[in-house]
Amino acid sequence: MNTPWQNFQQAARLGEPTQIPVALIVDSPWLPGYAGIDTRDYFLFPDKWLEINKGLLQRFPDAVWIPGFWVEYGMAAEPSAFGVKLHFYPDSPPSIEPVVSDLAFWAGVKPADPRNDGLMPLVLRLYKVMDERLRAEGLGIKMVCARGPMTVTSWLMGVTPLMMGVIEKPEEVSRILDTMTTSIIRWLHAQLDVLRQPEGIMLLDDIVGMVSNRHYEALVHPHLRRIFEEFTGLIRVYHNDTPCPHLLESLVEADFDVFNFSHEMDIGEVKAKMGHRVALMGNVPPLDVGVRGAPADVKQWAKECLDKAAPGGGMILSFGGGVSPETPPENVDALLEAAREWSETGHEPEGSRR
Repeated sequence: MNTPWQNFQQAARLGEPTQIPVALIVDSPWLPGYAGIDTRDYFLFPDKWLEINKGLLQRFPDAVWIPGFWVEYGMAAEPSAFGVKLHFYPDSPPSIEPVVSDLAFWAGVKPADPRNDGLMPLVLRLYKVMDERLRAEGLGIKMVCARGPMTVTSWLMGVTPLMMGVIEKPEEVSRILDTMTTSIIRWLHAQLDVLRQPEGIMLLDDIVGMVSNRHYEALVHPHLRRIFEEFTGLIRVYHNDTPCPHLLESLVEADFDVFNFSHEMDIGEVKAKMGHRVALMGNVPPLDVGVRGAPADVKQWAKECLDKAAPGGGMILSFGGGVSPETPPENVDALLEAAREWSETGHEPEGSRR
């Protein structure tokens, strides 16, 4: 029998495993609250971080955690290498305050050095130490992550100046995105290099969904494709939960394997537009259903998603984004139960639709 990770691998390669995988993006917005600790303690005490992440494997043995054992400081690692101001809180991830909004300034900066800049060296050190400890227990860290070039740039200068620059000064924006892309590729390689047996990467960039298809093709697509092509052979997950139906046909050309997207886009329509070219990871609403709904609501949504997108393979059940703060563990159980039931029957039971 396949492990949950093996089922995820098969689905990510557009296969149809006997058990639909459930994969969930979890990080500091959810985990400290789930564990009942101060968010700062989650970042500061590695043994507590390790205990919480290992506990997920025991509490939810059939789930795949993406990336799993994620060493992160909210969204701060990449922008910290360029000097943004960070604010830490007891009950939420750090916030980021841009310090310079001038495009010309950022168009002249050099790429980051992950081994020396910002929080990146601390992340790398913790990855190395923890991967060794986990390997001694027969576990390990399989996937690493980075924020995408549009998202990192937006943290450096602010979303509004970036969006105005896309329209008014595209050449400067292109130079900035090129620098950020080089930095991100270096950052992903540096993380992969400290792990013994990495198998995947995840890139997170919601800001991409805010641009038109014309600007995406001219300014963004070359950088996304450059990143994903750099890591051919690994499983490449792209997370973008900004609704972007206008970009689907273009995004499919960016050369990633798995797409985690907004619950506001119908999963059947996404599959129809993207074709059987990328695996789909979703698409239960994370807040209205994942947090506020009852387990029965989660199961109903999950089964409808599976009916639309699971036939033919390439389906990974998840929330349409990361696991939101205050998501009840029972609703994760409901996702897993829905996947098991659908895999056993191959369809939703008669009469269960809303």
